[in-house]
Amino acid sequence: MNRRAFIQRLAAVGLAAPAAYQLLALGGVAMAEGPSAYKPTKRGGGGALKLLWWQGPTLLNPHFATGTKDQDGSRLFYEPLACWDPDGNMKLVLAAEIPSVQNGLLAADGTSVTWKLKPGVKWHDGKPFSADDVVFTWEYTKDPATATVTSGTYRDLKVEKIDDLTVKITFPKPTPFWADAFVGAGAGQILPKHQFADYIGSKSRDAPANLAPVGTGPYKFVEFKPGDLIRGVINPDYHMANRPYFDSIEMKGGGDAVSAARAVIQTGEYDFGWNIQVEDDVLLRLEKGGKGKTIYAVGGDTEFIALNFSDPNTEVDGERSSMKTKHPLFSDPAVRKALSMLVDRDSIKKAIYGRAGRTTANFLNGPEKFVSKNTTWEFNIEKASKLLDDAGWKPGADGIREKDGKKLKLLYQTSINGPRQKTQAIVKQACQKAGIDVELKSVVASVFFSSDVANPDTYPKFYADLEMFQIPLSQPDPSQHMRRYHSRYIASKENKWQGTNFTRWTNKDYDAAIDAADAEMDPVKRAALYIKCNDLMWQDTVFIPAMHRLKVEASANTLRPVISGWANETDNLFDWYREE
Repeated sequence: MNRRAFIQRLAAVGLAAPAAYQLLALGGVAMAEGPSAYKPTKRGGGGALKLLWWQGPTLLNPHFATGTKDQDGSRLFYEPLACWDPDGNMKLVLAAEIPSVQNGLLAADGTSVTWKLKPGVKWHDGKPFSADDVVFTWEYTKDPATATVTSGTYRDLKVEKIDDLTVKITFPKPTPFWADAFVGAGAGQILPKHQFADYIGSKSRDAPANLAPVGTGPYKFVEFKPGDLIRGVINPDYHMANRPYFDSIEMKGGGDAVSAARAVIQTGEYDFGWNIQVEDDVLLRLEKGGKGKTIYAVGGDTEFIALNFSDPNTEVDGERSSMKTKHPLFSDPAVRKALSMLVDRDSIKKAIYGRAGRTTANFLNGPEKFVSKNTTWEFNIEKASKLLDDAGWKPGADGIREKDGKKLKLLYQTSINGPRQKTQAIVKQACQKAGIDVELKSVVASVFFSSDVANPDTYPKFYADLEMFQIPLSQPDPSQHMRRYHSRYIASKENKWQGTNFTRWTNKDYDAAIDAADAEMDPVKRAALYIKCNDLMWQDTVFIPAMHRLKVEASANTLRPVISGWANETDNLFDWYREE
């Protein structure tokens, strides 16, 4: 099908031309490299870059990162073959060119892709970067004993070395989104074979480089205090011309989003503040100070309330929230549906998110071509109460609904920050009016998103009935994001709670649609499959989307950060500079 016929076909189903071009790009035909607005004409000279990550990274191995903070910290030093710019275009990093059918590096049927690597790239210890490192990263991540969180990206691939600067990835079936493995900060960061070869498999957690990385990035590692501080200095041998601009980098962890916003926007103590989840009226007041500002990036991030489909209070073989149990209350679909009517999204947007939020019924909120038009949301306490009444959940003497000796009492947890605690309060108030008792729990963010398998309060363990947070859509394609909830990726004791399906929800139709989308080369059919997946989640009330969130960051007025709604905040760090 030629380009004109393709776009005419998309127009027939209601997709505009820009979306059509993007679908064409992600359908396995071509991906263009995004433009760069980088202005510096020499390396260094920019002084110190001071970053404030109020959820401090706890380890620096991206393939063990259950939270984006650990991916972001790792990305200061490690690099992928390519990443995504603010417009969702591919940006070359360690690769020499973008594969395409035209240059012969991409198979037209989507069964393989070949990557050419940049020559002359060195690891920070002086060792040469080569195809051996790419192949090793694949071997490392797919080994079950290594227990990486990125194994789902790599386990079914075959990666082979063609020569020192060429690798070929062969897919087990046609793969429309081939730019998943080795791309972006989420799963794409490449590890040095000579640093990790002795720590593959069961020894993976003992590698010294998990805390002291040796990468290829613009900054070389100096110091790491887990949860507190990362320091790096300029890499004089960096492989990109005139980069980096800054002479040193500091990522400070801890605190909260409000103090981070104040330290950047009001006092100017830091240059950049990450993930500023702060009420919009607070940000508007801080912006009057003039030393900094808030910046926004539109992507597919969704603040959601997840429902636990297993029983968090029953232990089986030393494991709570086990797949061998069913949730005693959420096994009733009426309870789940009633809860979905008790989330007042309009109030949440008005009182909390303002410029940074959009109401939605969808879990998948971007790119636009993948967004379902089949879903609706409604806030209605009366309807929720009637639904529970009709299902046999009657108010007891204490006003709390009960049925068959079970009371509608829920534990609702999230990480500590102002907007999430305010959202909890709004939801709890509505639930109380409907006869549902809700206990609120707030966990320090560095614990909630920790990769520590011994910690009981991490979100993958999900030792609660409800939990609220968001998982960034870190690439302009939903495959990785939606694959997380396939039944093969259940978080469990067996996989050290590194599985991505923390809700323990299983649905054969969902699994089948995800598997089909992974191999569907027709971009229109593929988009329809992901919309079906979203709709299945909506029908089963797996997630209650509270808000479609824009990325909100705090930046010094003179800083020129490159932030993409489709990438981690540090993924384009090599392009950051200051303009006086």
